[in-house]
Amino acid sequence: MKVCIKYMVSLRCKKVVLLELEKLGLTCNSIDLGMVDIEGDISTEVLETLNTNLKEWGLELLDDKKKILVEKIIAVVIELIHLSDEVPKVNNSDYISERLGYSYTYLSNLFAEVEGITIQKYIILHKIEKVKELLMYGDLTLSEIAYKLHYSSVAHISNQFKNVTGLSPTNFKKMNIMRKNGLEDI
Repeated sequence: MKVCIKYMVSLRCKKVVLLELEKLGLTCNSIDLGMVDIEGDISTEVLETLNTNLKEWGLELLDDKKKILVEKIIAVVIELIHLSDEVPKVNNSDYISERLGYSYTYLSNLFAEVEGITIQKYIILHKIEKVKELLMYGDLTLSEIAYKLHYSSVAHISNQFKNVTGLSPTNFKKMNIMRKNGLEDI
């Protein structure tokens, strides 16, 4: 039985789901971001218990087909930006469309309807979060980060970063260094 889980977007989330399945004596055939294939049929009561347990971790079962597809879109975007170092051989819209088997126009309209923002804006927000992470914890230059995240230029990444955060990447990094050194009030 396939079950969709909202907010399951990391390896830690997968571990939590596996733990909760184990507590209920359920066997997992496969697990992916946002989706679990559980062996056999599951009673409504067990599903409700699983949902209650998952909610304690900030996760929840999905049953609405639109929301399930949106969670799959989110999982593909998370995988694309945060979990993969490979450059997709096609643009983001084609990649998402191919992975999910729907036209990008349909997926984009559905995503905007359910989430209130476009897939492209969602991708940009996640890319900027990844840039922030790499600036804070990595030793990469902005040029290297731009290349890693498939930006066409440093100017492009800088403009997007400033539009989303209100800061240039350089100022963001300086603020972080000051914070780490306890100098933010100086």
